[in-house]
Amino acid sequence: MMNRLLCFVCFAFCTTYIPSLGQKVSADYDSKTDWKQYKTYAWLAPGDSVLNRYRVDKLYGGTITYAGNLELRNRGMKIDTLKPDLIIIFDTMVNNFTEYKQGATLSVGVAVAGPGYYVGGSAPVAGGKITEYTVTGGVLVFAMYDTKTLKLIWTGRAEKKFSMADDIPKMINYYTKLIFKKLPIKNK
Repeated sequence: MMNRLLCFVCFAFCTTYIPSLGQKVSADYDSKTDWKQYKTYAWLAPGDSVLNRYRVDKLYGGTITYAGNLELRNRGMKIDTLKPDLIIIFDTMVNNFTEYKQGATLSVGVAVAGPGYYVGGSAPVAGGKITEYTVTGGVLVFAMYDTKTLKLIWTGRAEKKFSMADDIPKMINYYTKLIFKKLPIKNK
């Protein structure tokens, strides 16, 4: 049963990723959920049984789980790896995509003037060099599952353009905080 859940989660993460050009933070949850029943949680990596922070492709896994733990602790929740109320999975995706910008176009004007008359006009002329450049877009996704029903009860995600020169741990902390602000479990 758990293998089917993990396969579904991996499939859902892969099929819902659409590169975004700006910053976007969103969340979705089951509005019928009684959030007061959830007191404990555990982390699970999508697709395997090893925590994401130990996977080569999840370089910032430790930073992500640490930031998530801080937010959940502020809501009165505790880690319980034996019998958690919630299983939390995170995933990250980084894609490069191409953007194009066009410079300003030029206009040329022609005028003829004489005694008592004036005729003029203008026409756009080719110009505006098109420049191609590569942009890096990242996505951070959290998903929570009820361990009794195995139902997905909450997802939160952030999408952002960034550069590898940016302070990535700082961005992770910032966006994790924004994502968890959308969690219906309030601060204690």
